[in-house]
Amino acid sequence: MGVTRTDLFTEEQNELAKIARILGHPARIAIVQHLARINACINSDLVQELGLAQATISQHLKELKNVGIIQGTVEGSSMSYCINPTKWNECKDLLTGLFDEYKNECC
Repeated sequence: MGVTRTDLFTEEQNELAKIARILGHPARIAIVQHLARINACINSDLVQELGLAQATISQHLKELKNVGIIQGTVEGSSMSYCINPTKWNECKDLLTGLFDEYKNECC
């Protein structure tokens, strides 16, 4: 695989691509939807909710947390995750801006 030339693109374009890559897996979409619905979640609850292995859930949570879409806090021996509202709104604004660029005019 070649080197990505991120320097050719704007910061916004690179950020949108990063968000799209992270959200480009159905398990991550399911995790984000679940967290948005219940407003917090302990990792083991996600295993029951999604039916995926603990290790798989943990890897997806790590990816989502690394980009900042979710945040986690330690609760006893468990982690509790929730949507990071600041990053959520940033993602929403970036995606809305992208969709708003289309003016409904085509050839």
